[in-house]
Amino acid sequence: MRLYLRYFSIHARSLMQYKTSFFLTVFGQFITSFTGFLAVWFMMDRYHEVQGFDFREVSLCFAVMLMAFSLAECFARGFDTFPSMLGNGEFDRIMTRPRGLIFQVLAQKVELSRLGRLAQATLIFVWAIPASGVVWTPDKIFTLVMMISGGIVVFSGLFIVYASLCFFTTDGLEFMNIFTDGGREFGRFPFSIYGDGILRFLTYAIPLALFQYYPLLYLTGRSGSLLYMFTPALGCLFIVPCYLLWRLGLRHYKSTGS
Repeated sequence: MRLYLRYFSIHARSLMQYKTSFFLTVFGQFITSFTGFLAVWFMMDRYHEVQGFDFREVSLCFAVMLMAFSLAECFARGFDTFPSMLGNGEFDRIMTRPRGLIFQVLAQKVELSRLGRLAQATLIFVWAIPASGVVWTPDKIFTLVMMISGGIVVFSGLFIVYASLCFFTTDGLEFMNIFTDGGREFGRFPFSIYGDGILRFLTYAIPLALFQYYPLLYLTGRSGSLLYMFTPALGCLFIVPCYLLWRLGLRHYKSTGS
């Protein structure tokens, strides 16, 4: 942890060399996320409810998804930029160092500009938590924390999958954005609105629904099942096959010769 904090400090100090550029980028991320929230607001203002979920409940869902993705992208960004490490030979140099490869890839890139999205999610939480009508008992607070934590793990796992596939293709596969950026965009609303087939896929294959939809049912009182409170923990198990794919990719890695 001490070494990671050293890396973090280096990234922060390098960004502060160009303060105006950094803060403008953060502001741009904030505005981009805000336009997404406006789209949700306009839709809910027109239709009032989506499958029984009102604007306040959808806002809570939106904030969870945005905060989880922002934190994952901020601290797992190294895996998202992994193709460039392979192409320029940086990964070969990483492999010669006496530290874990996953740690080094994580520490290689910290995207602090994503704090703009995080600020947007925090503001929505400040409004949605008291306005949602949820009685915030300890179990409901625990569920909300689990939703965000589970989302960070699942999105980080998806970034690892993206990086792992690069061992076989060298270049990044853009279809993975369907599950990362696409998951964030479609996750503005409860996943059930996209149909049973999509919900099952996002439950058993890519477990985005395990930290978004099912615990939301428990938060809003639509289900009293305690299982739904712990589905984000089940979603965290997704990191295991992601890690195994990473190990498989490592065994097949051949240097690009850069």
